[in-house]
Amino acid sequence: MEPTPSRRLLAVADDLSGAAETAAGLASRTTRSRVVLVGTAAAPRHPGEATVLDLDSRQLSAAEAARAVSAALALSPSGDTLVLKKIDSLLRGNIAAEVAALAAGGAGVVVAPALPAAGRAVRGGVVHLGATPLHRTDAWRAEPGPPPRSVPDALGPARTALIPLTAVRASRRTLLSALRAALAEGRVAVCDAETDADLDAVVEAALADGPGTRLVGSGGLAAALGRHLAAGEPPAPARAVFEAETSAADAVWGKTPTTQTTQPAQTAQATRTTRRGAVAGVAGPGRSPGQGPADAGPPSPAPAAAGPRPLLVVVGTAEPSAAEQIRRLAADGATVVRLPARELCADAPSAPAARPLPPLGDGVTVVAPEPATAGPPPDGVTPRRLVRGLARAVAAAVARRDGAVDLVLTGGETARRVLDALGVTELHPVGQVHHGAVHLRTPDGRSVVTRPGSFGDADSLRLIVQALRPHPTQRKVRP
Repeated sequence: MEPTPSRRLLAVADDLSGAAETAAGLASRTTRSRVVLVGTAAAPRHPGEATVLDLDSRQLSAAEAARAVSAALALSPSGDTLVLKKIDSLLRGNIAAEVAALAAGGAGVVVAPALPAAGRAVRGGVVHLGATPLHRTDAWRAEPGPPPRSVPDALGPARTALIPLTAVRASRRTLLSALRAALAEGRVAVCDAETDADLDAVVEAALADGPGTRLVGSGGLAAALGRHLAAGEPPAPARAVFEAETSAADAVWGKTPTTQTTQPAQTAQATRTTRRGAVAGVAGPGRSPGQGPADAGPPSPAPAAAGPRPLLVVVGTAEPSAAEQIRRLAADGATVVRLPARELCADAPSAPAARPLPPLGDGVTVVAPEPATAGPPPDGVTPRRLVRGLARAVAAAVARRDGAVDLVLTGGETARRVLDALGVTELHPVGQVHHGAVHLRTPDGRSVVTRPGSFGDADSLRLIVQALRPHPTQRKVRP
């Protein structure tokens, strides 16, 4: 299948940070990308548009997750719609049930969960973190059970065929023949991959016979699909027409140019906001830093209020690295508010409400649960209740603030619960601060950065804050 900018694309993810990562990977000059929180009109609306649905299904039962995928597939127009299922690169979630739903009716499925940007490869059908197999790491320490020993193991009863790295790196004809043979037997093709080039080869071969083959993978596969589609950008005259049509759409939506400061030098990404609010200088599919913007989909209005406004960082992840990330923000002058876990989880009608957050100023505020103590958690304290309590506290604080508040949300479930509490149903990608830390914009112009809890080093939150709130002495770059 030759890539074409007129094709619709439907992607589904099981949490919001994964949906955001997917949207950022798919966005290009000819692919408009948006993230939809399921429950709103979600079908791809226009040719050349990628709609990414957050099914919010990571914590559902297997049967519920399968039904959510089936319902999402029913939204896609028949014929020319590509389908991508984003899964966790650590194989968490209801992967077996969701892939079974994708394969229902005889659709071919190709699975490639490698994520080279995070050092996660698939060799011999086994996910590796660096040189260590997933099942020999502690990456599943917060999960109720052990990790699967291989990708086929994660797929449960599905009949699978391993496409080894030797086939992936062989000639295009060899890889295509291996995929066709697997799919002709009704098997799910599980592809080894270590590099972006490996994933590029998988996407090209998987889609060679048309859009009927469904792709399953991490954000690495989404980025490979984005590069594949970007390779089909129209020649200069056609692209000029595309740009003119987008300019007309901007006028209809009332889009006006905005200005953003460059990112700090230590991020190695000089950032500027263009007419469409896209980040130039952040590498995206089919382009290198500084090469041009990603089309963020239907234009979102510029923020209504000028001047500084609050930046609220909500840390709901239980990852051990979170404490050091918060400490570094505090060292930079951020206000850190720790909320007691028992108060956050006290959601019974008769229980005392969690203490409110202090009024949000124009600086940076970090809110997180108090660190867990040794031993079992107190009665009634669970990760899901903690996240819901955080969301309620954040929504109350934002409601008391007169004016817009920008957000940084770590952990997919944290991000979804907070945005649900705030009534946000659609987001448009701007770019990535670093891998997995996706900058999005709400329809009313607020910035939202989402990041999986397991991503980012000790400086991750610091870099995100510096990207959104550069030092005032830094030179501003106008479009």
